Amino acid sequence: MTPEQKARIEIDKRLTASGWSLQDRTKFNPAAALGVAVREFATDSGPVDYLLFVDRKPVGVVEAKKSEEGQNITVHETQSQRYATSGIKWAVNGVKICFAYEATDVLTRFTDYDDDKARSRNIFSFHRPETLRAWLTEDSTLRNRMKTFPAFDDTGFRDCQIKAILGLEKSFGENRPRALIQMATGAGKTYTAITAVYRLLKFARAKRVLFLVDTKNLGVQAESEFRGYTPNDDHRLFSELYDVRRLNSPSIPSSAQVCISTIQRMYSILRGEELDEKNEEENPNEYRETGDAREVVYNEKYPPEFFDFIIIDECHRSIYNIWQQVLDYFDAFQIGLTATPDKRTFGYFQENVVSEYSHEQAVLDNVNVGYDTFMIETEITKQGATLKNFGQPVEHRERLTRAKRWAQIDEDVTYNGAKLDRDVVNPSQIRTVIRTFKDHLFTDIFPGRKVVPKTIIFAKTDSHADDIIQTVRTEFGEGNEFCRKITYGAEKPETVLSEFRNGYYPRIAVTVDMIATGTDVKPVECLLFMRDVRSRNYFEQMKGRGTRTLSHDDLEKVTPDAVGNKARFVIVDAVGVTQSLKTDSRPLERKPTVSLKDLMMGAAMGARDEDTLTSLANRLTRLDKQLTPAEKTEFKAKSDGLTPTDIARNLLNAFD
Repeated sequence: MTPEQKARIEIDKRLTASGWSLQDRTKFNPAAALGVAVREFATDSGPVDYLLFVDRKPVGVVEAKKSEEGQNITVHETQSQRYATSGIKWAVNGVKICFAYEATDVLTRFTDYDDDKARSRNIFSFHRPETLRAWLTEDSTLRNRMKTFPAFDDTGFRDCQIKAILGLEKSFGENRPRALIQMATGAGKTYTAITAVYRLLKFARAKRVLFLVDTKNLGVQAESEFRGYTPNDDHRLFSELYDVRRLNSPSIPSSAQVCISTIQRMYSILRGEELDEKNEEENPNEYRETGDAREVVYNEKYPPEFFDFIIIDECHRSIYNIWQQVLDYFDAFQIGLTATPDKRTFGYFQENVVSEYSHEQAVLDNVNVGYDTFMIETEITKQGATLKNFGQPVEHRERLTRAKRWAQIDEDVTYNGAKLDRDVVNPSQIRTVIRTFKDHLFTDIFPGRKVVPKTIIFAKTDSHADDIIQTVRTEFGEGNEFCRKITYGAEKPETVLSEFRNGYYPRIAVTVDMIATGTDVKPVECLLFMRDVRSRNYFEQMKGRGTRTLSHDDLEKVTPDAVGNKARFVIVDAVGVTQSLKTDSRPLERKPTVSLKDLMMGAAMGARDEDTLTSLANRLTRLDKQLTPAEKTEFKAKSDGLTPTDIARNLLNAFD
């Protein structure tokens, strides 16, 4: 058997799986099925490997090649085109071949000749006959329709959102298969994405869009935002115009136009398998970056052309490396959303960044607030310690059940900061951190305040979180409602999260991963890190929990002694995480002990160092949030029409 014959065996399997009835020319019967693939059909340029018939009419060709020709697959596009434009023997006049495939036993490429500047692309498998029939009835192709979006009514949108939407539509018009939107946390990525989806459904007549999220919790949040969205050109809600479904079963409703799903569930749907819902609640954090690729197989219920567009929320996640076949399966445009792209993210999206909006820009535009840092260094965290063998039993605790037993250790046990609170629990160290935090809270961190600001503490494990909660309640002299756990393993975490977001209690929430990314709690003013983070991107996402802006009235509802609008948040670093990572968003405050007056006098006297100008810019952005309208008018009168934010932007740009 020749290599090409071996390749044709696999090609036959893929055609059959995609709904095509295979025939030899000597047994030609175009009425045998909706889609018929005839081998070696005669054309004026010789026999074509496969001629595709839909509703008894020839519509496409398949050029089959041996596996080794994969490296030259684009070379064979001219051969496919020659067959497509040649006369088909025995055909009546007016035959038009629109579709061409080049295939080996490994890969398949496809071209739609009705596309303006038709360009071939890789696909998972052949399109189904009913898909080609539907495409032939349309007045133009999807890619052609995306070249002529109507003008965008940008009323109520931020500049960064307008830039992202227009940049995305420009990318679509250029037929770029992947696009990346980088937008700072809190700048409205989801709202931007919903607007883009609305325009794709209405003007490009896309049939179906997949919105991929990390976790079930974020899927619920995305569904709420889709359903509550009202476009500028229609008074009806998005959910009244289009069918929005959050997938929570092994099937997809045929009427769904927007499907919201975790990538784990989409994988199980393609595989035809039940999904353990606990897998949807695991946040793909930095401790689960590796694993075997999740292989998918052809699913006739949900073929590769099922979705026209896939929007990947928090696309920087490394999990998409091991689940990438789920993305590669669909013949769809892919749009990535993230605040923290890395080199892999840029590479995956082919460096097609349609919009960039950094944290510093967001601070200047009053979309985000900046942050300060406060260090708590303990000797054990920095250097570790040794558990001495004194010949006496030592308490051991089972992490999951927390059952205690006493056993003698055979030798001294030395542990470092990484093992602390994972392998060895040192209650004294936890108490030292919490007590130091409490002692400095109203003097150095939030001077003048009396109510504990809404605070998130990041713990290593559920067991570590429980230890922290008990210590916080004791050190602050408060009851159960003061400090609560919000983790996937906690009871009714969504209820506690809602109370943390909207009520007075809890003042402090302890989490591991659940609210580390993607979850908005705008009143949060303090983040206490009691765990290190290996991933720079994950750290940036965790920091994003504090960046949200909030008006004085809304902040005062949950924190009664708040003064003015939320102007900043504070990172309390008890593990050195801010020192061990190079972060994308730098802390603007470099001289927290220097007064605004002294910073301004230093600048007036010629100080041009980065720390002085950056700190001054930080103070001005905060000042802008506190000034009354009359004070802002007076400021502009004294500064030749510049606002505090204008001056801050100029100062930061000096060290961009």
